[in-house]
Amino acid sequence: MERIELENISDFALGDENIAFAPYFIGKSYISLLNDNEIRIHNVTFEPGCRNNWHIHHGSGQILICVGGHGWYQETGKEARLLKSGDVVYIAPEIKHWHGAVKNEAFSHLALSVPIGSSSNEWCEAVTHEEYGKL
Repeated sequence: MERIELENISDFALGDENIAFAPYFIGKSYISLLNDNEIRIHNVTFEPGCRNNWHIHHGSGQILICVGGHGWYQETGKEARLLKSGDVVYIAPEIKHWHGAVKNEAFSHLALSVPIGSSSNEWCEAVTHEEYGKL
């Protein structure tokens, strides 16, 4: 997908290709830091079919605010939830989950987190093509 198309997914800055976290994603994503005063806010944009690995936020949860396109969110042991612009997802600490774009459309969300002392992310296994293909 062309960069200019991705820039039109939401009104927030697309940012740079998400190289630092690329090992934890299937497909290409982009990240833009919008705020790092007290609450970290990133705009994360996923190309069609892109998703992150299963992961866990230790010590601090996360809030996703969907701002463009359509995506998926799934917690371990639960059905995947289709996301659209305006949806809000609260992810409690210690919940294993993943999120990303639907197969044929880019997706963008704001990711809000409050850094607390030793909070961290634990990256787990990839969402397989078989799991993703069933959605």
